Amino acid sequence: MLARNVLAHSTPFRFSGCLFSNSSRHLATTSQYIRPAAHDKALIALFDQPRHAFRSPFATTGLFGHPSLTHPRALISLAEATLVRAQLLTDRILRARESRDELFKAVKNLDRLSDMLCAVIDLAELIRNAHPDRMWIDAANSAYETLCEFMNVLNTHVGLYEVLKAVLYDPQIVKSLTPEAYQTALIFWRDFEKSAIDLPPEQRNKFVSLSSDILVLGRQFLEDAGAARPPTAIKPTELDGLKDKGLGVRLQLQAQFTQRDLLVYPGSLQAQMIMRAAPAEEPRRRVYIAANSSTPEQIEVLEQLLRKRAELAQLVGRDSFAHMTLDDKMAKTPENVMNFLDALMNHTRPFARRALRTLSQRKQAHHGLPNLPVIQAWDRDFYCPPEPPAPPIPLPPLTVGTVFMGLSRLFQHLYGISLRPADAASGETWHTDVQKLEVVDEDKGIIGWIYADLFARRGKPGGAAHYTVRCSRRTDDDDEMGDGTIEGQELRIQESQEFEAIKRHRLPNQDGVFQLPLVVLLCEFMRPSVTRGATVLEWHEVLTLFHEMGHAMHSMIGRTEYQNVSGTRCATDFVELPSILMEHFLNSPAVLSLFDADNTSSIRQVGNHHEDPCHSIDTYSQILLAAIDQVYHSQAVLDPSFDSTSELANLHNTRGLLPHVPGTSFQTQFGHLFGYGATYYSYLFDRAIASRVWRNVFSHDPLNRETGEKYKQEVLSYGGGKDPWRMVGVLLNAPELERGDTEAMREVGRWKIEDEVGVPGRH
Repeated sequence: MLARNVLAHSTPFRFSGCLFSNSSRHLATTSQYIRPAAHDKALIALFDQPRHAFRSPFATTGLFGHPSLTHPRALISLAEATLVRAQLLTDRILRARESRDELFKAVKNLDRLSDMLCAVIDLAELIRNAHPDRMWIDAANSAYETLCEFMNVLNTHVGLYEVLKAVLYDPQIVKSLTPEAYQTALIFWRDFEKSAIDLPPEQRNKFVSLSSDILVLGRQFLEDAGAARPPTAIKPTELDGLKDKGLGVRLQLQAQFTQRDLLVYPGSLQAQMIMRAAPAEEPRRRVYIAANSSTPEQIEVLEQLLRKRAELAQLVGRDSFAHMTLDDKMAKTPENVMNFLDALMNHTRPFARRALRTLSQRKQAHHGLPNLPVIQAWDRDFYCPPEPPAPPIPLPPLTVGTVFMGLSRLFQHLYGISLRPADAASGETWHTDVQKLEVVDEDKGIIGWIYADLFARRGKPGGAAHYTVRCSRRTDDDDEMGDGTIEGQELRIQESQEFEAIKRHRLPNQDGVFQLPLVVLLCEFMRPSVTRGATVLEWHEVLTLFHEMGHAMHSMIGRTEYQNVSGTRCATDFVELPSILMEHFLNSPAVLSLFDADNTSSIRQVGNHHEDPCHSIDTYSQILLAAIDQVYHSQAVLDPSFDSTSELANLHNTRGLLPHVPGTSFQTQFGHLFGYGATYYSYLFDRAIASRVWRNVFSHDPLNRETGEKYKQEVLSYGGGKDPWRMVGVLLNAPELERGDTEAMREVGRWKIEDEVGVPGRH
């Protein structure tokens, strides 16, 4: 998952983009043996035998090495200093039309302004999610809100829009822009256009009002989506014959003792056990209905949110919210999204139907029926219990340190890049669990840093996330002197400048001075201890780590001159490709052999994949969710007769595998409708591309340096500064994809999502 500032809550405005944003194969070649870096094994000690460092009250530096950030008040002060400099730079941009030289610098200065604000906002976002100290969290919330308020002004600033318009309407200036600079200018332009910038004041006020309503409704929708559903009553006799002999026996004993119906809460361990292990159909049916229930008020909140979005889109001249959202994505239009989903449905349906027939045969045998019965939604887990992902070959226990060692070795093979443990100064991190890694390129030296906060603790958010705390950007051509100064605010300006100056480095073999990327990985693995020893990861946790490190390496390698297109700041329907592709490397015995610290273990070279008959059913269900997302963000929501439950039922009954269950309304729990509105297809889309890239480019020789360099140079290095279709077309040697048109979307939809290693729902 990309953290809030990149993907999960992407907004249409680039100033606030930091808040969220059968082919022929080459013959296999033999990968050159690469000597492990001297510090590879040090990664094992770093994560598996962490030192219980004493946190000195006398810090030698501040967070992330910023000397000033030693106490919470300093973060608030930094936000105030940033506001002073941001206002100075805004004023400079607004005067740009007075000087031709300044017009030539306008795109660079807009990117500087965005970076100046994002640098502190992204830092505050990380602190308020990861820091254990309440005072730091409060300070981060204050800094975040202060700068976001200013950023919201910039999002609809007519003067800034007029300056950018003057730049893009001047052929001489446009000709002078590099492709990366031009792409950055277009990003700003599109985002201004989406913000009703050129509408009369009354309509712009309406836009602001609708945007506020959408934010409030969205928060309420997310709260409702996570709210507990009411319990359902299960009779003790309905639990006869439970396959689960642990929790099931305890439930039966409880029922016998109380002589009462059991109240089973959806989502509880008892509910999960009943869905997997209750032979009788009725208790499973009731638990399913309870789990997918909604109140009328919850449905109304969602439908109001959808209507407000549609009204907002039409206010700025778009047919629907989907049209407004998709025009800067790879898909470009909702019609293209449906072309992709239709093709993917057609390709997946035969496999899913065969799997469904297998379940029907199991149900027939279970009940002794003469004919194949219909599989209902509550039958899925009973006749095909969900299984945790497993490695393709037998492996010894994999500790956190061992996996990081394997990752470092993999990156060294592919890119000539390795991970090196680094000592963090006192005060540099927010918790003693946090470990600092240098990302080292064999030619350029250190190209960035990763701070790994991997172990669970009280108050820490659940799940895994990648936070981009600092983006790449070229800085030696900033011309800060041209920003001017404000009498009496010199110390404030100096404070902000010193905060930025610490980020800057000149790399060997590369022109210019750059601020280097800095990312944070948050996970919730069990902490190692003296009694338990090193933390051994489950296979799904190994997959998670590879996925998040795919995002991290995109941030490290996508070192661009403009922060708005660096690393993971790219199209929503492209950003998951590098992370999903990383998971595919875990299908290779050659890659798995990198987990052997001393090259002494015998790793079997033949896989033992077992086919999950229900996997294609789950994939098809994801396709249906992507399709209903498009329906909910179409013009249809403005029809007075629109009913979100009826639309969902109609989709399931006409194109689904399992009939819709009357009385259910899952859509109120589909939280991605807010964060991924009109773009839920993106994960399926990137899964399809990643499967094809793995099979056609990497699978035959996954450690080949030449292949890794091609991927590094043709895809990762551009971040969001190049058309993703062109990158994918070059990588796959498929020029027909570079057009990125309707047929290209259909073609991707025809690709099988194969070599599955992903865990549903990981972003």
